[in-house]
Amino acid sequence: MILKLRQIFLAALFCVIAIAAADAQTLKSIQARGHILCGVSQGLPGFSQDDGKGNWSGFDVDFCRALSAAIFNDPSKVQFVPLNAAERFDALKDKKIDILSRNSTWTISREADYGIVFAGITYYDGQGFMVRKSRNVMTSMDLQNVKICVQTGTTTEINITDYFNQNGMRFEIVKFPEVTSLLKGYDAGNCDVLTADVSQLYALKLETTKPGEHTILADIISKEPLGPAVRAGDEQWLGIVKWTHFALLNAEELGVGAKNIDDALKSEKPDIKRLTGRDGDYGEKLGLSRDWVVRVVRHTGNYGEVFERNIGVKSRVGIPRGLNHLWSAGGIQYAPPIR
Repeated sequence: MILKLRQIFLAALFCVIAIAAADAQTLKSIQARGHILCGVSQGLPGFSQDDGKGNWSGFDVDFCRALSAAIFNDPSKVQFVPLNAAERFDALKDKKIDILSRNSTWTISREADYGIVFAGITYYDGQGFMVRKSRNVMTSMDLQNVKICVQTGTTTEINITDYFNQNGMRFEIVKFPEVTSLLKGYDAGNCDVLTADVSQLYALKLETTKPGEHTILADIISKEPLGPAVRAGDEQWLGIVKWTHFALLNAEELGVGAKNIDDALKSEKPDIKRLTGRDGDYGEKLGLSRDWVVRVVRHTGNYGEVFERNIGVKSRVGIPRGLNHLWSAGGIQYAPPIR
């Protein structure tokens, strides 16, 4: 009996060890490869865009650079993989990328169907409408008997169908497979309205032939929590991605940014000492260095700096921060403390 119990115990122990080993493969693979494989959109101003020479920039791009800084102390150790909406989750599931950082909405079906996990909400968004000013439309309730441009493989098609049916409004959906064809279809007049996440509408408006002739309505018809996703089953990698986002928020809340990171390293405030790794081994518990947050902030800035640089009101995209302000500044961005 004792021998049998011992065999059962050893079998269980080996199983736990095997699972733990399997759960820590992503970071090891990234370190061995020498760079992160980051899935991004094929081109969305302010979020992820290639300048034609292989130089990527944007809000979603900078998140992967922050991860690279945390791991390698070098934000350039990232290979960006452009993906359309239909292929993005399969690419993650099939291990073609390590992380999806591509204006993607967190939903239960996406996690369940693809075996993925969203690591946090980096951008609180909602679905809206862009129309030509010449239509003299004031609200979405004025959009009766219209053709609506929608990108397939997104949550917008379901949302728009629910919204118009619930309000007894007639409409016709015109589907496009990619953002580029979606914009071209709308710009060419193949439809009266373009619907997408409001952040995307701000970006797409810039790409129209005559941006000044279009307006984004104030109406928001859905919740679209956007954030990075990873494969389920690797708790270590999920933790690194999740806490990198939290670190960016905590750094902003504590007033620690790229310009004053060296001053922060001299601070005696307990929260800042923990943030910078001078008190506690929080980074090492994730499989990183003690100063991992210092690396991130030094190379990419805090959350607010990343936001304003890429999509804020002074950027080309010009999106008001709104809900994405910190909780202490009237928004709902909120991070658990590092302690």
